[in-house]
Amino acid sequence: MSAAVTTAPGTDQLPEPLLGLLRRSVERALARHGSEPAEVSVYVTDDGEVQELNRQYRGIDAPTDVLSFPMDDKPEPGEPWLLGDVVISLPRARSQAEAFGHDLDRELCYLAVHGTLHLLGYDDEEPQAAQAMAAEAEAVMAELGITR
Repeated sequence: MSAAVTTAPGTDQLPEPLLGLLRRSVERALARHGSEPAEVSVYVTDDGEVQELNRQYRGIDAPTDVLSFPMDDKPEPGEPWLLGDVVISLPRARSQAEAFGHDLDRELCYLAVHGTLHLLGYDDEEPQAAQAMAAEAEAVMAELGITR
């Protein structure tokens, strides 16, 4: 299980300890859902880029906090599964952290886990499914010792 975390040019660079925590968050979510080697890419950017992706791929012309883009192809035997990409809006993460009363590190990790869970097949469109997804995300966060 592995995760690559990058930030967009022009976006505030995240400190290495936070990048490591984001990688561990995604890897923990992956580890809870199977032994198959998998890779997820996490990209932290600004509202403008997230809005453009949201418009282009979801038909919604507005920024959002996190987007997930699954890869459809299963890997060749012995190769890691390139599960997909998670794109996070840093400005949204900052404002949500403030609104929820916790730090930016927690919010970014939660969004990375949330996006990874979407790649793993979780959905949050229906209330019951959203509850299950939130509970799983909180379980991952608790295993990492990242609490509210």
